[in-house]
Amino acid sequence: MGNWAGRSAAEIADAVREKRVTPREVVAEHLAGIERFDGRIEAFRKVRPEAALAEADEVASRTDLAELPLAGVPVAVKDNLAVRGESHRNGTAASPDTPAAEDHVTVARLRAAGAVVVGLTNVPELCVFGTTDGVYGVARNPWDLSRTAGGSSGGSAAAVAAGLVPIALGNDGMGSLRIPAANCGLVTLKPGHGVVPAGIGNGDWFGMSENGPLATTVEDLRLMFGVLAGTELGRAEKPSRRKIAVAVRSPLAGVSVSRPYTTAVRQAAGLLARAGHRVRRAEPPYPLSLGVTSLRHWTAGTAADAEGLDPARLARRTRVHAALGRRFVRSVRTGGSRERLRDRLTPFFAEHDVLLTPALARRSPQAGPWHERGWLRNVLANAAYSPFTPPWNLTGWPAMSVPFGTLPSGAPCAVQLVGRPGTESVLLDLAEELERLHPWQRTAPAAGRR
Repeated sequence: MGNWAGRSAAEIADAVREKRVTPREVVAEHLAGIERFDGRIEAFRKVRPEAALAEADEVASRTDLAELPLAGVPVAVKDNLAVRGESHRNGTAASPDTPAAEDHVTVARLRAAGAVVVGLTNVPELCVFGTTDGVYGVARNPWDLSRTAGGSSGGSAAAVAAGLVPIALGNDGMGSLRIPAANCGLVTLKPGHGVVPAGIGNGDWFGMSENGPLATTVEDLRLMFGVLAGTELGRAEKPSRRKIAVAVRSPLAGVSVSRPYTTAVRQAAGLLARAGHRVRRAEPPYPLSLGVTSLRHWTAGTAADAEGLDPARLARRTRVHAALGRRFVRSVRTGGSRERLRDRLTPFFAEHDVLLTPALARRSPQAGPWHERGWLRNVLANAAYSPFTPPWNLTGWPAMSVPFGTLPSGAPCAVQLVGRPGTESVLLDLAEELERLHPWQRTAPAAGRR
């Protein structure tokens, strides 16, 4: 074996295409790492060793192997998306343990590109909260095992940050890609609405949820995003100089932002200014009602996903969340409040190409059984550490989390980049520039294996 665990997806795919390594060798090495180390991290709800090795052999026999962008690359899939032959439990005992007949379209695109699904990753129940814990395990941050990986794509993020897979598939309804990516030192992109097929749960949380990639490098992110979107996003031949607004104030009234995150934003802004971008401090005109609007949409999405499930098998925090949301489903479905928010923020993005903010307000909560704690305690913990992500699900505009700096604990810090509709490639180019100017460590020390 050639020590392929910990390599980037681009490196693995190149080696497989050039037949310097077989897909089976790559997948077997990653499966061995999962078996050895995931007991501490609990990234996976289900690992599929026999099926993954068989799929690796199928990739090796493909006549188009030399053209596959993800040839032989192991990938983890969030456990709210269908993988053919496997059940997806969505973090709850209330879901049926019935194997899916077909892949979700995003999974099918990854497999068509040569990727091999090694397992399904842990999520909080119905993917509601920003901590990943429940009946199937507690996903921990490989950089700091005392802390949650975040949620709801916490298992996917933990798997990548620990080097158990090079890339993973997740989704984002109120920050569910960006929150765990920021905690775990990964780069991710929540695409704008309609760029990547959604089909998440019962109605995509009224159009707010988007599927997207988790990776350790912008190159891998760009590669996987192109596969998911069905289009290749190349780099700009010459970096364009952008008008960048810098904002550190919380969008939610009453939520303070800790110094490591404001410092990260200011340092990132300084680097981009020295690189020639037009950078200035400018706070978006967030409405005071944003917190209420976010809560209504968040709970209504949960109410839709809880339809048809046995309430007795749901955690109390989920039942309360869904019960509250049922009051708002009708008003949320009209989309009026989201349209008003877009109208309010559009002039700001006419003046600025990109918004730079903290990715989070503070480090993630302690890992533990948050699913056994009260609803209000969960909501307050989520709002206190992740106020910057929800606005961009409500608008449906693209947003990224990019590693930048470290917290006092040594765990990663991160910034967020936001753009107007259709600017995914602009955000990727800026993220790549930040990566070049201020490189980050790709995976946790010893890959969380201490």
